[in-house]
Amino acid sequence: MQVKSQTGKDRRSSGERAEALAAAYLERQGLRILERNYRVRGGEIDLICDDHGCLVFVEVRLRTSSRFGGAAASITTTKQRRLILAARHYLSGRREQPCRFDAVLLSGLTDNDIEWIRNAFDAF
Repeated sequence: MQVKSQTGKDRRSSGERAEALAAAYLERQGLRILERNYRVRGGEIDLICDDHGCLVFVEVRLRTSSRFGGAAASITTTKQRRLILAARHYLSGRREQPCRFDAVLLSGLTDNDIEWIRNAFDAF
C-alpha cells in the first residue's frame, strides 16, 4: 500500500481544525479565548487565553504519528523562543499580570485525542 503525504493545503486544514478543537476544549475547561493566531515578525502564538486572571499563551500541536517523537517533541527550543518573542510583544504596553505557556497536544481530531499541558515551559 502506498501512503500519500499531506499537501500544504491539507496540513493547513488539519491545523485549523486542531486549533478550533483546542480552543473549544479550553473554553469548556473555563478559559476565555482572547486571540487566535497572534503573529509578529519572528513568532506566532496559536491561542491567547485568560484563565481567571492568568494570561495563557497556548501552542497547539497535532501529530498523528509518534514516529518522530510526537507532538510534545515538536515544541523545540527554537519554537519556544519564537513563542516567547511573540508573547513579549503581546505583553508590551499592557498591565502586568501572571502568565504561563501551555501546550495542547493532539494525536487526532477528537476530544479523546487531546492532552493539555499547563506550564509546558518557562520563559526564563
